[in-house]
Amino acid sequence: MHAPAAQGYISRYFTSAEGLKLHYREYQGPANAPLTVICVPGLTRNARDFEALAPHLAAKYHVWVLELRGRGLSAYADDPMTYVPATYVRDVIALFQQTGLKHAAFVGTSLGGIVSTLFAAVMPAKVLGVVINDIGPELNPVGLGRIGSLVGKSRPINNWDDAIWAIRDIDGPVFPHYGAADWDRVARRRFVENADGSLRADYDLNISKPFAVPGTMPDLWPFFRRLKGIPALLIRGGTSDLLAPATVTRMTEALPGLRAVETPNIGHAPYLDEPEALNAIDAFLAQLPRSVGALTSLCRTLGAWGFMLRLKLRGVV
Repeated sequence: MHAPAAQGYISRYFTSAEGLKLHYREYQGPANAPLTVICVPGLTRNARDFEALAPHLAAKYHVWVLELRGRGLSAYADDPMTYVPATYVRDVIALFQQTGLKHAAFVGTSLGGIVSTLFAAVMPAKVLGVVINDIGPELNPVGLGRIGSLVGKSRPINNWDDAIWAIRDIDGPVFPHYGAADWDRVARRRFVENADGSLRADYDLNISKPFAVPGTMPDLWPFFRRLKGIPALLIRGGTSDLLAPATVTRMTEALPGLRAVETPNIGHAPYLDEPEALNAIDAFLAQLPRSVGALTSLCRTLGAWGFMLRLKLRGVV
């Protein structure tokens, strides 16, 4: 473990069921923090995605920023077919078991939002609330195709100027207001240096392999509907090509208590440092319960067991 004081976090590790060493950043927050917030990054992202949001939240809360297997300082999997949501959920379960954490609120970006939703569906007694960032039970084919064309692809990146231009080429339409300093910051979130000084994307390129296998992504609607009774906030990039406005409408109809907020002129996915997102997250976390009561915990657990049994009977899990 190491603690870069200037960054305000401690690097901690836990192990997956098969022994992978997985990393998360702990922003300790105040000693009397009312709850822990777990941030889960997107498909090709790492803990640096939350380098603005995490310190902001740590003024009030304990904050853990998880790096999924194959990203950042977490170990790469020997079997690339474990780069699927069900395995990520099992890794989060291992995190809770090994740390003794009883409850947490989740903030999940894109894939992280799917992982957070699935975890809440199967382990609802552990979840105080969920912030879902620019993802839903249905994925717009336009955005899905764009992401699929990029994930797992590699091209030579010799220096930070190359990295900046590569990121601008991909994400220019997503963040049209970004200037030079913004693109430099984003490039340093996405790439890391090799021993020879060249750069590489900070994730295992093999995370793309499950996309080629049909059926690796379950129908997400049954899991999403299990959020009923769990506080939830949806953030959508106003120009997102992955989360369509019609899907947001269906989500709010399925969960009447779901609050939906847009960040204008931002695509997939907001970094959650936008004022609209920050204000919504602050208000959402402030009204969350500090724990899950015994009766609520029992009811949620029994409901989750029934849900999982139904999925097994249908051959889903």
